[in-house]
Amino acid sequence: MSATTSAVKPVRPAGYGLVRIGSRGRFLLHRRSGVVAVALALFLAAVSVAYLCVGENFVAPGEVLKVVFGQPSPDELVVGTLRLPRLVVGLLVGLAFGIAGALIQTVARNPLASPDIIGISQGASALTVGSMTFGITSYAVLPYLSVIGGVAAAALVYAFAWRGGLHATRFVLIGIGFAIALRSVTTLFLTKGDYLVAQQAQIWMTGSLNGRGWNEAAPIGWTLLVLLPAVLWAARAQRTVSMDDDTATALGVRLGRVRLGLVMTGVVLASVATGTAGPVDFVALLAPQIARRMTRTAQIPLLCSALLGAVIVVFADLLARRLFSPVEMPVGVLTAAVGAPYLIWLIVRGHRGRRGGTA
Repeated sequence: MSATTSAVKPVRPAGYGLVRIGSRGRFLLHRRSGVVAVALALFLAAVSVAYLCVGENFVAPGEVLKVVFGQPSPDELVVGTLRLPRLVVGLLVGLAFGIAGALIQTVARNPLASPDIIGISQGASALTVGSMTFGITSYAVLPYLSVIGGVAAAALVYAFAWRGGLHATRFVLIGIGFAIALRSVTTLFLTKGDYLVAQQAQIWMTGSLNGRGWNEAAPIGWTLLVLLPAVLWAARAQRTVSMDDDTATALGVRLGRVRLGLVMTGVVLASVATGTAGPVDFVALLAPQIARRMTRTAQIPLLCSALLGAVIVVFADLLARRLFSPVEMPVGVLTAAVGAPYLIWLIVRGHRGRRGGTA
C-alpha cells in the first residue's frame, strides 16, 4: 500500500512546469507566459535602445550602451541627460499602468474596467488640476496629490457599487458615471484658474513625458518598490479571485478583503502614474487584454501586462517625438488614437456575444 502511494506523482496543471530555486524554493510557472515574458523583455530592451538612439541627432547604439553602463562618451549630454531620464519615467509609468489595469480588470472581471474608464484617473486629474489652479505646480508633489485623488475616487466607486458584494457590471457603470462627473469638476477648475496655469494643466491632461526627468522618476520608482510585496501577493491572489464566489468562499477565501487589497494596489499605482505623466489613456486598458491573449491564460498575467504597458508607453513616446518632427505630440494622444478603436471593438464584440447568446 505504501509503495503504491509513494509512486503516485502530484497532479500538475496542464501547461505548467515546476521551477526550483535552491533546495527548498519551488513554484509553478505557466510555460507560455514565461516565454512571452522573456520575448517582451527583449523587445522592450530593443525599443529602449532605439528610443535613446533616435532623436534630433542620431546616436550610435554603441555610444548609447557606453552611457547607460557609465563609461565616458561624447554623447553623454544627449543620451544621459536628455533622453535617459525621460525613458526611465516612461518605463515606470508603463509598468505601473500595466499592473494597475490587470488588477482592476481581475477584480471587476470586465475588460472595460481600467482606471481611465471607471473614474480613478479622473479623480487623480481633478485633484491635481485643482491643486495646479491654486498654485501647486511642482511635478515632485503632483504624484502624491494624484494618489489622494485616485484613492478618494476609487473609494466612492467601491462604496456605491457595493451591495453585499461587488457586481462587475454595476462596478463599471458606476465608475463610468463618476468618471463623467469628475471630468466636469476638472473642467470647472480649468475655467476658474489663471490663464497660464490653465494652459499648463491642459498640457498635463493630455498625458506627456516632455520635460520629465529624475525628479519625476523618483516618486513612482519608490512607489513601485514599496508595493512590490503587494504585487507579488496579488499575483497569487488573482487565482482565488478568478474562481466563482461560492467555490472561493467554500475554500475559506475572504473575497471581500482580497478584492479590496487588489483594487487598492491597482488604484495607488494608477494614481501615481497619472500624477507623473498625466492621464495617459488606454494603456491600462490595452496592456492586460493583449497580454492575456498572448499567453492564453485564465488569469491576466501581471508580469506580461507590466512589460507590455512599458512597451506601449515607450514606443508611443518615441513615435510622438519623431512622427511630426520638429513638432512633438503628447504620448497620450497616440495611446488614445490606438486605444479608442480598441475600446469600441470591445463594446461591439460584447454586444454581439450577448446577442448570439440569447438567439
